[in-house]
This record gives sequence, structure tokens and C-alpha cells, in this order.
Amino acid sequence: MTANPLHGNLLYAQSGGVTAVINASAAGVIDEARSHPDRIGRVLAARNGILGVLRETLVDTAGISDADLGRLRATPGGAFGSCRFDLDPLERNAAQYDRLFAVLAAHDVRYFLYNGGNGSMETCRQIQTAADARGYPLTVVGVPKTVDNDIVGTDCCPGFGSAAKYLATSVREVGLDLAAMTTNDGRAFVLEVMGRNAGWLAAACALAADDADAAPHLILLPEVAFDEQAFLARVKAVVERVGACAVVVAEGICGPDGKILAMQDRNQKGYIQLGGAGEVVAERIHACLGYKVHYALADYLQRSARHLASKTDTAQAAAVGKAAVRRALAGQQGVVGIERLADSPYRWRTNLSPFEAVGNLERRLPAEFIAADGFGVTDAFRRWCRPLIEGEDWPRFAGGLPDYLRLQLPLLAARLPGYAP
Repeated sequence: MTANPLHGNLLYAQSGGVTAVINASAAGVIDEARSHPDRIGRVLAARNGILGVLRETLVDTAGISDADLGRLRATPGGAFGSCRFDLDPLERNAAQYDRLFAVLAAHDVRYFLYNGGNGSMETCRQIQTAADARGYPLTVVGVPKTVDNDIVGTDCCPGFGSAAKYLATSVREVGLDLAAMTTNDGRAFVLEVMGRNAGWLAAACALAADDADAAPHLILLPEVAFDEQAFLARVKAVVERVGACAVVVAEGICGPDGKILAMQDRNQKGYIQLGGAGEVVAERIHACLGYKVHYALADYLQRSARHLASKTDTAQAAAVGKAAVRRALAGQQGVVGIERLADSPYRWRTNLSPFEAVGNLERRLPAEFIAADGFGVTDAFRRWCRPLIEGEDWPRFAGGLPDYLRLQLPLLAARLPGYAP
């Protein structure tokens, strides 16, 4: 949908689990917005996502120099702070929207760009719908990011390529370590990676293997029910063939009954914090086969490893940020995404999808990407994934460590009474 062009301030915010390249999107937004001073007054950012909008904890990005904008592009984490907070439906909490639009009006915000996952794209839809109903002149654009790569309407998600590169590198390196320590008694290594319902990251670890005997030997995906007996038989066969077995486990794998193999906690809203599937799998290998087993949890490491970022991923993250500004200036609301034009040489461009086609939806690994035995991936997946990890985009180093930026921007003076969401 295209609305009339607007004039005013732009507000940017980050949401959900951060990535190694989410700040590249932020830098893209700020850089592009600065090139349109005739249409955009100030480029503001909210601290901690939509919570920062409701709390009116806003900063002016004019305080970021051009030099620091370059450092921001190469810094992991969420420079402006993120959140996991969903707006209530309008009919259940009209006061929440009254507050939201009071803050937007107080700071003359006419463009709102939200950088997050599929839940955040639903938040974008809610805000745009409410703005239209109120007659408030606002254009909302969703900027995608997630290491999980599960957003609909985009060929890949900024953040995924760098996490995939880090994990595949880690598996290749640990595979060499495992092979060096192999004994006649047999041993195994289990790596647990993120992936609640979609196994994109676990699948990406397959890129580490040059041949059938290289790590990872087995990959457990959420899209495939975990068959313990079949799995243990495969582990035993791999150990008997090469002396050791490396296994990658997605955190959200379920048994044949559909129950999650391992979880840490469930909050009051029903959100399940996953974790422990790798430990469970490692314990079963040791208990049933008697092998010495080590396991590791990639956790935050896989999404924050900016020192090994994919050049393709960084470029796409910056591009969706820039494209979101251009779409907003054209009055085009929706979610920016990546469209693949060719595999080799890899070519892509940005696109735009309606909020309704993206928000709260989830893209899982298609059947053609999953190996027939359920313990790995196909060549079609490898062809799709490999371009996304290509190229290195090193950060600047100082004193032997990455020289990352830590923003210290002061909050703008509040114009409204305090508010507790």
C-alpha cells in the first residue's frame, strides 16, 4: 500500500534476539535517512524496542559521527537495546495505543522502522493499522533480522549468514580436534545450536563437511521427529567407520510424540525457553553406547560472532536498512526482504511484502532441503546456503581484539508523563 509522502522525523528501533549484523541495518537506516534532509528532520532511535517508544526513552542519532557510523556497522549486539515485548490487541488495550501515538506525535514521528523477526513484523502491522484508523500520518516499514532464518517472504534473513558461517567454521575446527583425539574406545561430540521450530542453523553446519567422513556426521532437525534407536544405530555405524562421531542438534527437536526433548522454563505468557537438547542427546550416546562424549552449547556465541561475519550477510543487512528508508519515503508500508535472482554467480535484490504475509508466520526447512534419512541435508540446500556465508567482513582490531562501538547517546528530554507498560 502506498500513502501520500510525509514530512517529519524517523524513528528506528530494534527487537527480539540480536545478531552479528543488526547494527549494519541500523547504520544503513541512519546513513540513508541522512541523505534525505528535505524529507526527514531527525533520525531518532528508541531504547529497547517498542518498550522504548512506550516509555519515551529516545535518542537522537545525530550524535553518531560518520566515523562511528562505520564502527556501528561492524559492531554486534543491539546498539540501541532490544526487547521481547508484544503489543496487546487494540481491542484489549486501547490505552497502550493512546500512549504510543502520544509519543509519536510529541516527537513528530512520521516514519517508524522496526528491525526484528516475524513477531516484530506483526507489531508493525498493528501499529500501521492503528495509525490508519486514527488518521495519524505514519508509514511503518519492517526491517527483517533473525539468525533463525524463519521469516516468510524473504529468501534469507540478515543475521543468518554470519551465524551459519560461525557455526560451520566451529564444526569444521572441532571435527579436526575430534579426529586427532580418536581412540579405539570411540568418542562423540554434540553441538547444540539455536532453532526452535526451524532447523536452518543446524542445517548450515553441513557446509563444514568436505566429504562423508568429515564433521558433522549427523544433524538433528526440528522438522524431523527424533528417533532415538535409529539415531544411536547411525552414531555406532559412524564411530565404527571413522572412530568418532560429531552431531549437531537443533534446540527444538521433538520426539515422535511431538514433545520437546528439552526445555529450561516456560513464562507466564507460555513462551518456552529451550535448552538442553544437546546434553540429553550426549547422555543417551554415553549411556547406550558407552562412548566418551563432549557436548557444547553455542547459545549467544553463534549470534554475536561479528569477528567472523559473512560479507554477504553484512551487505544484505545494510541494504534492507537503506531500502526500508526509501520505501518509507515513498509511502510504501510493509516488510523489506531479500529476493534471490541467481545462485551462481549469486545475485539478489530487496523486495517488499505485506505485513499480513509475514507477521507471526514461520518458514521451516522445506522437504527438498532435508536428506532422505532425516539426519542431514541435500545438495539443494548446500547450493542455496553457500552464497550466504561467502566473504569476510572483518571489524577493525585494536590491541589484538575487535574495536567495537559502545554508544553513549543521552536520552532526549521527555515531553510526556512517565509510563509503565
